[in-house]
Amino acid sequence: MAQAPATPKLHRLALRVAAAISPSLARALSPVASETAALALRDASRGPLPRVTEVIFLVPLVGPEAVGDWQAVTRRLGATLDSFRRQEGAWRAVICCQERPPLPDDPRICWLPFDDPAPGNDKWRKLSALCDHLAGMAGGPAYVMSFDADDLLRDGTVAEMLERQEPGYLVESGFVMDHATKEVALAGPPSPRMPLRKPFWKLCGSCAAVLHDPRTPEGVTFLRAMTGHEHRMFPYLAALAGRPLTRLDRPSVLYVLNHGENFGARRGRVGFKTRFVRRFRVTDADTLAQVEREFPAP
Repeated sequence: MAQAPATPKLHRLALRVAAAISPSLARALSPVASETAALALRDASRGPLPRVTEVIFLVPLVGPEAVGDWQAVTRRLGATLDSFRRQEGAWRAVICCQERPPLPDDPRICWLPFDDPAPGNDKWRKLSALCDHLAGMAGGPAYVMSFDADDLLRDGTVAEMLERQEPGYLVESGFVMDHATKEVALAGPPSPRMPLRKPFWKLCGSCAAVLHDPRTPEGVTFLRAMTGHEHRMFPYLAALAGRPLTRLDRPSVLYVLNHGENFGARRGRVGFKTRFVRRFRVTDADTLAQVEREFPAP
């Protein structure tokens, strides 16, 4: 299973305009599978959205046979899980991998075995399995967020989501750290002073939390199709599905590059992000102290 390609921007615009007028008109524009799933969820979700009671993190983890240092991978996973465990508010996390990693004794965290032997990068097949697993999980409406096993969540983010009760959330601002140099950049929307800066969701997949109601089976189909795309498609697809993403108030995720086992490194996709960190490096002492405070080291 390869990552689904992004649809052209003009096609996205036309489909969103058509969907606002009539779902049948949108379906006449030859939507791809993810867009068809978004339109189906939009049709199935007429009326007020339910109150959300928890956040569910879906974590695809690289298998031990594909990495050089499995212990380093599981240490970074441990730091990610620690960032969840510091959260206030209800949450659960599901980790999908070929071999069960060391996990804390916490009923909110579980392992989903993965035994698909197909060659190649299996991240998207694991995300598909994680989305399918949602259908069998007990519980009420939740925000579902795919989250990489080497990123960190800012303290207080789960509480913010549950308090605000939006249809979904987008990490527009967040920090990017180059593990090799320890330099940190702040990703965020462009500004007059930094017109070339990129928002966080264009750099990292741990960027979107979408409302999922288990009473609406179309939601699982949509999440599986959405996470099969590059994260740059997430805001568009969520809006098309009637789950528009609202930005979180503060820099909410720390993305760590160049630690040796990034998914992106195996795809040759990290170089421009390294240059981004150099270009937008944070030098302000107060901001660097904020990073240390809100994303504490394990």
